[in-house]
Amino acid sequence: MTLLRDADLATAFDHAAQSYDTLVAANPGYHAHLRRSARRLGLPRPGTGLRVLDLGCGTGASTAALRAALPGADITAVDASAGMLERAAAKPWPTNVRFVCAPAERLAEAGVEGPFDAVFAAYLFRNVSDPDAVLSTVHDLLAPHGRLAVHEYTLSGRPAHRAVWTAVCRGLVLPVATALGDGELYRHLWRSVVDFDTVDAFADRLRANGFDQVRALPLPGWQTGITHTVVGRRADATARVAR
Repeated sequence: MTLLRDADLATAFDHAAQSYDTLVAANPGYHAHLRRSARRLGLPRPGTGLRVLDLGCGTGASTAALRAALPGADITAVDASAGMLERAAAKPWPTNVRFVCAPAERLAEAGVEGPFDAVFAAYLFRNVSDPDAVLSTVHDLLAPHGRLAVHEYTLSGRPAHRAVWTAVCRGLVLPVATALGDGELYRHLWRSVVDFDTVDAFADRLRANGFDQVRALPLPGWQTGITHTVVGRRADATARVAR
């Protein structure tokens, strides 16, 4: 299948927004894993005075995870899907959380400006057309030594983990999503993970885009070897490794 990209993907997420929270709630550990990844930013709690960018916030699950880890931080939550963002913004939030509708590739046009002390990106990078361009943007938005945590379906490269991912998608996720009228989006979900970087390749991608102290950290449960937190820090030098 052809992966959904850009406006087509945003439209698919708009359509799925009404049922999205119900589907993710059925995923064991979904919210706990996001909170764990947010803590892996390693920022001091409560985060008062820090600026954090939640890139690809969806319906706000990642925003809530950041709030749990850093309740005092100023959080800017961004998503390209107006439908998902509407669901997120309708939830109760304190005044230090704001929402902006914009693609990750066009943040400046939407008035999203650095420097940020940290960027958190959950389930984003396999969905963008040019991950390197978005990583370059993130790098430039970060303050010196600012931190990035990417919470993403990045397979280990072992055939067993790819097989588990495919079995879960085909046996559970796709039938439910198809019944809800969102089969195209969740077929994209399955395929986008299979086609995306392995976790080691994605860690190398961060290094090539100006990040150091890069680590790939596993998550527990059935997603072991399937979902990881990849963390890094904006390096001193601005030069990227030639690709």
